[in-house]
Amino acid sequence: MIMSRIEAPRDEATSNLTDRLLAGLPPEAVLTDTDVTASYANDMASFCPAGAPAVVVLPRTVEQVQHVMRTATELRVPVVPQGARTGLSGGANATDGCIVLSLTRMDRILEISPVDRIAVVEPGVVNAALSRAVEEHGLYYPPDPSSWETCTIGGNIGTASGGLCCVKYGVTAEYVLGLDVVLADGRLMSTGRRTAKGVAGYDLTRLFVGSEGSLGIVVRAVLALKPRPPRQLVLAAEFASATAACDAVCRIMESGHVPSLLELMDRTTVKAVNAFARMGLPETTEALLLAAFDTPDPTADLAALGALCEAAGATQVVPAEDPAESELLLQARRIALPALEAATGTTMIDDVCVPRSKLGAMIEGTERIAEKYRLTIGVCAHAGDGNTHPVVCFDAKDADESRRARESFDEIMALGLELGGTITGEHGVGVLKKEWLAREIGPVGMEMQRAVKRAFDPLGILNPGKLF
Repeated sequence: MIMSRIEAPRDEATSNLTDRLLAGLPPEAVLTDTDVTASYANDMASFCPAGAPAVVVLPRTVEQVQHVMRTATELRVPVVPQGARTGLSGGANATDGCIVLSLTRMDRILEISPVDRIAVVEPGVVNAALSRAVEEHGLYYPPDPSSWETCTIGGNIGTASGGLCCVKYGVTAEYVLGLDVVLADGRLMSTGRRTAKGVAGYDLTRLFVGSEGSLGIVVRAVLALKPRPPRQLVLAAEFASATAACDAVCRIMESGHVPSLLELMDRTTVKAVNAFARMGLPETTEALLLAAFDTPDPTADLAALGALCEAAGATQVVPAEDPAESELLLQARRIALPALEAATGTTMIDDVCVPRSKLGAMIEGTERIAEKYRLTIGVCAHAGDGNTHPVVCFDAKDADESRRARESFDEIMALGLELGGTITGEHGVGVLKKEWLAREIGPVGMEMQRAVKRAFDPLGILNPGKLF
C-alpha cells in the first residue's frame, strides 16, 4: 500500500517545519494557531475522519507552492491541498501532522482570449467569478456546480465536478485544455495545450482532472470557453410519481432534444426547499422536473418538451415567462442540498450515476431503501445525465439512526453498481467511498491506479488516505 510508507514526522522535523516553511513564505501565509488550523480540517462530508494539521499554508505564487512541496519532501510531511472545502467526500480532509495547502489566495484570472476562446486562471478563482468575467467578453464557461458561488476552479478540477448544465455542455474535464502542476518534489510540469486540437503524448491533463490532489498541485489551468448562448428559459413539470418523471426524461432524450438543463426534485426535496426559502414550489407533486433551453427559440422547444412530459403523465406543465422567473426556478434547484440539511440537521449526500434508462429503477430502489431503514431520503438529480443525489437525512446524535444512515448510503451505492452505474458522477471518492472504488474498478484496476500514484508521488505524501 502506498500510504503505509508515510511516517509521522520526527520530533525534530516537526519542530523545524514552520521555520523551514517561513524561509520561503511570508509570515502571514503560515498559520500555526491550533484554533485556526482546526478550522481547515474538514470539507462538508459526513462520516469522514479528519486529523489535526501541523500547519496551514496559504501561498500566492507558484514559487511558494514549489517551496512548500520541496520542504514537505525533504521532511517527509504529508500535504493536503484544499480549495473552498465545499467537497462532499472528505477529499480535502486533513491528516494528523500534515501541511494543509490552501490555494484560495491564488485567485487571479490571468488571461481571457476571445479569439482562442480560452481563459487562463489560478486554482483559487471562484467558479461564478470566472463565469461572470468571461461573460463580459461574450463567452461562456459551462461547468456550474450547485456551489458555484463559493467553489474554486482548482477544486472543480480535483474532483472533475459537474453541474446543472452537463446534459448539454458536459463536465469540467471537457474544458481543461492544459495545466501547470507542482509535483511532489517541487518540480513544475506543464501539460496539455492552448490550441483547439492536440494529441502530443499521453493525455496527462485528463489524468490530473479528478485525481483529488493525489498526483500534484494544480497552480494554473487553461480552460476552454464557448460563445455565450442566449438566456435560457425554464419549464417546470409536475408528476404524480418519480417513475413518471423518469419516463419523461427518457422520452426527452430519445426524441433527440438537447436541453441545456434537465433536473429532478422529489417530494421531500421540494418541501425542504419551500421551508428553507419560501420558494412557493408545488408541494402536491411527487416529482418536479425542471427543463431548460438556451436556443434561439426556447419557447417552441419548451412547448415540444412539455408535450413529451404530458405524454409521460405530467399533471401540470408550466413554462417560465421570462429569464427572471427561470432563474428563480434554478435557484430552487441550487439550494436543494442546503435546504435538506437545514431541515434535518445532518445529511449524507450520495452521488450515484446510472445510465439514463435506469434512472427510474434507481429512484424506485432508493425509495425502498428509505423504507427499509426508516429514514428520510430526499432525491435531487441531474436527470439528463442519470446523476442522482440521494440525500440521507438523520440525527447525528442518535447512534442507531447514524448507523442506519451509513448502511443505507452503502446500499444506495450498491444499487447504482447493480444498475450499471458508478459510485460517483462528480463529487469524487475522497475518504467516503474508498472501499467502493475497489469494488467498482476491480483488483487489476486498483493495481494500475496505485502504479500511477507511485510514479508521481513515490513517497506517498500527496493527500494520503484518499481514493485508496
